[in-house]
Amino acid sequence: QVQLVESGGGLVQAGGSLRLSCAASGRTFSSYAMAWFRQAPGKEREFVAAINWINDSTDYADSVKGRFTISRDNAKNTVFLQMNSLKSEDTAVYYCAAGSFRLTRASDYKYWGQGTQVTVSS
Repeated sequence: QVQLVESGGGLVQAGGSLRLSCAASGRTFSSYAMAWFRQAPGKEREFVAAINWINDSTDYADSVKGRFTISRDNAKNTVFLQMNSLKSEDTAVYYCAAGSFRLTRASDYKYWGQGTQVTVSS
């Protein structure tokens, strides 16, 4: 069982940066792939980034490549999402998720956080 709590969301101007954190409980955090998804009003939840548990390999949605960076600190049971050059279209609720493999579908992840709001003003 893994419990996830996101933090770090807020209001930022376009072009600015935010760093999201996801703190996980449970002794097996290091054996899970971790991911970030987001959901804007009226839209489906979409994949943002994921990081593997074996070799920290990463995967990103095309829309965030070069701007966002996912990382993890297994000693602190925390995964991060550094978001730079933010755009208004990045506005959404951002969710942290844990699963067995580094995949891009929401249905592939078993554990979810409650989400944190990110609002980018233009």
